Amino acid sequence: MNNASDKNMQSSLSCCILICSDRSFRGEREDKTGPLLVAKAEELGYAVKELRILPDERQLIAEQIRRWCELPVDLILTSGGTGVGPRDVTPEATMDVVDREIPGIPLMALMFSLKSTPNAALSRAKAGVIQQTIVVNLPGSPNGASDIFQLIDPALKHAIPIVHGQIIE
Repeated sequence: MNNASDKNMQSSLSCCILICSDRSFRGEREDKTGPLLVAKAEELGYAVKELRILPDERQLIAEQIRRWCELPVDLILTSGGTGVGPRDVTPEATMDVVDREIPGIPLMALMFSLKSTPNAALSRAKAGVIQQTIVVNLPGSPNGASDIFQLIDPALKHAIPIVHGQIIE
């Protein structure tokens, strides 16, 4: 793509953000990740259509992802529920709905995160495509989610037109 069409595509990118957290859903803990991801998305040129908080319930997460794909939306970011706890079901919910997995995005995030903490090895995050929407699981940590989003943004901006059927030379 040339710079003009690249800028046009970037200015029309849309995303939704889903926070998966029992405690934030119940109001027991303030969600700091959602507002930070909204600000980062807008900084990176995405129009944020919706921010929602849901409990760690596999079916609810999967249903929300499906609904947003019908908007349509270019990108869905989830945050939280990617660890090894018994209520961490975001990767399973994501895989319930995606048509094709994109294993390189979580791998890229893992390689980046391992530089900061060995606990990153516990991430089970997934990424994939459903219809013409890319879905990416991010960690629940505000800084981790924001930093990883910044890191993967160039790959996302390359992939979004491709999943829309555009030929990239």
